[in-house]
Amino acid sequence: MELPPAASETLSTTAPRRDEITLDRLAGDWWIHQLRYGHRYASDDVLTAWAAVSSGPTAQRVLDLGAGVGAVGLLALLRLEATARLTAVEVQEVSVGLLRRTLSHNGIQDRVSIRHVDLRDAAALPEGALFDLITANPPYLPAARSSRSPHPQRAAARLELHGDVFDYCRVAARHLARCGRFCFCHRDGDERPEQAVPRAGLALLSRRGIVFREGRSPSIALFVCARQGEARRADAPALVLRDRDGRRTDEYRAVRRAMWIEA
Repeated sequence: MELPPAASETLSTTAPRRDEITLDRLAGDWWIHQLRYGHRYASDDVLTAWAAVSSGPTAQRVLDLGAGVGAVGLLALLRLEATARLTAVEVQEVSVGLLRRTLSHNGIQDRVSIRHVDLRDAAALPEGALFDLITANPPYLPAARSSRSPHPQRAAARLELHGDVFDYCRVAARHLARCGRFCFCHRDGDERPEQAVPRAGLALLSRRGIVFREGRSPSIALFVCARQGEARRADAPALVLRDRDGRRTDEYRAVRRAMWIEA
């Protein structure tokens, strides 16, 4: 994780270690509740939110699919106008509970609506609900071919237990407003995102590889989509997060400043 924890709390003195909750700075003056030994937000969440805000800076209606503890959607919401509203769809009860605590702690319950449901459920969102900006950081490891974490929350964040990129794109296409943008992160080198986007009736506007350390190949990629026929594709060069010595690059520091993570 890119940000060090600033405070912590536990459910009880006898709770298993995997149930320990930390309260960490997210960005700006917003904080986030996470399980210390569960799934925790990281640089891919920051980058997905940054790509989303960059592509839809005036968005008012935001949808975060597979929201987890809410990092991507909240990071985007923080950088949009105060009138923007977020709908977070998340199936895991533990993540929904943590997100509710985060909203209460930051006093932003009126800006966020939580849908505790599997995004593949036809009734996950109201029929006709449209959003200017849709974000997602879906799991991208097939469950049948990957080892599973013993921690259920971490397993569902890594493995495609509640949908794959095809499901995410299909739901996004159903609820993307005219001139809206759908931004998501996925594993670089996986051919499925570029298959899933057009199959859902979307157009890929840009794909940008993310290199975690200079000299290596991209590990993940950011995808920005729109409705078909709205604009032409123009890929951006790979973004390198750290140099060969492990220091954050100037470009990545600029991203973190833009998202109010560092001064």
